[in-house]
Amino acid sequence: MFGSGAAGARARGALDPRRDGPLNINSDLGEGVGFDAEILPYIDSANVGCGVHAGSATEVVATVRRCRELGVEVGAHPGYDDRPNFGRLEIELSVDELADLVRFQVGALAAVAPIAYIKAHGALYHYCQSRPPMADALALVAREFETGLMGQPGFEIVAAAERAGVPAFREGFADRAYLPDGNLMPRSQSGAVLPPEQAAEQALRFAREERFDTICLHGDSPGAPQVARAIREALKAEGIGTRHLKTGPR
Repeated sequence: MFGSGAAGARARGALDPRRDGPLNINSDLGEGVGFDAEILPYIDSANVGCGVHAGSATEVVATVRRCRELGVEVGAHPGYDDRPNFGRLEIELSVDELADLVRFQVGALAAVAPIAYIKAHGALYHYCQSRPPMADALALVAREFETGLMGQPGFEIVAAAERAGVPAFREGFADRAYLPDGNLMPRSQSGAVLPPEQAAEQALRFAREERFDTICLHGDSPGAPQVARAIREALKAEGIGTRHLKTGPR
């Protein structure tokens, strides 16, 4: 397998965060739910769950192996230790508790795969997005593993990555509706999850904007495989290529 922790990351070499034109498509996988097998052929990067908020060691390792077979890069997708709520319920943590929670999960995944970036899951993502100290804790772990951070532009995770001097990968959510303040519309609201046609249109709009490096689709959403295919085909029809965040064009 591969080395774990910061030492293992150093052995694999530093990231090249430069954007050369094409975008990236990412999705949350390895969580024991959703449509992983159907989605993987259409994405560039998999945000692989680390077996804490969902999934098992067997599922995580199987996802990593399938990513290797298809040439999909792996990012760590740590979440709250809260399986009953799939990591989607906010839990108050201290800065040290949050760093330890993320460090533990990223270290486990780094033992079986090179880590191209860290993207927090669910409520942990949004918790860090709005709290600078928590975002800084997330960035600290990314720096320890010499990897990047994924977050929404204009919010705290991207700002923390820039403060910490680690690559910041700015993402837009193709399959979700947005509120006027830039936050995602809660899933409980009608219209929060977009159908394939609207998701593809939103992905194309994001692709034309300079503020996004990667486009996300949720692997557990209804119709996720159709969304993934629609996005890939829409980008291809417009001559827009995609790439790995770490290693460049596919």
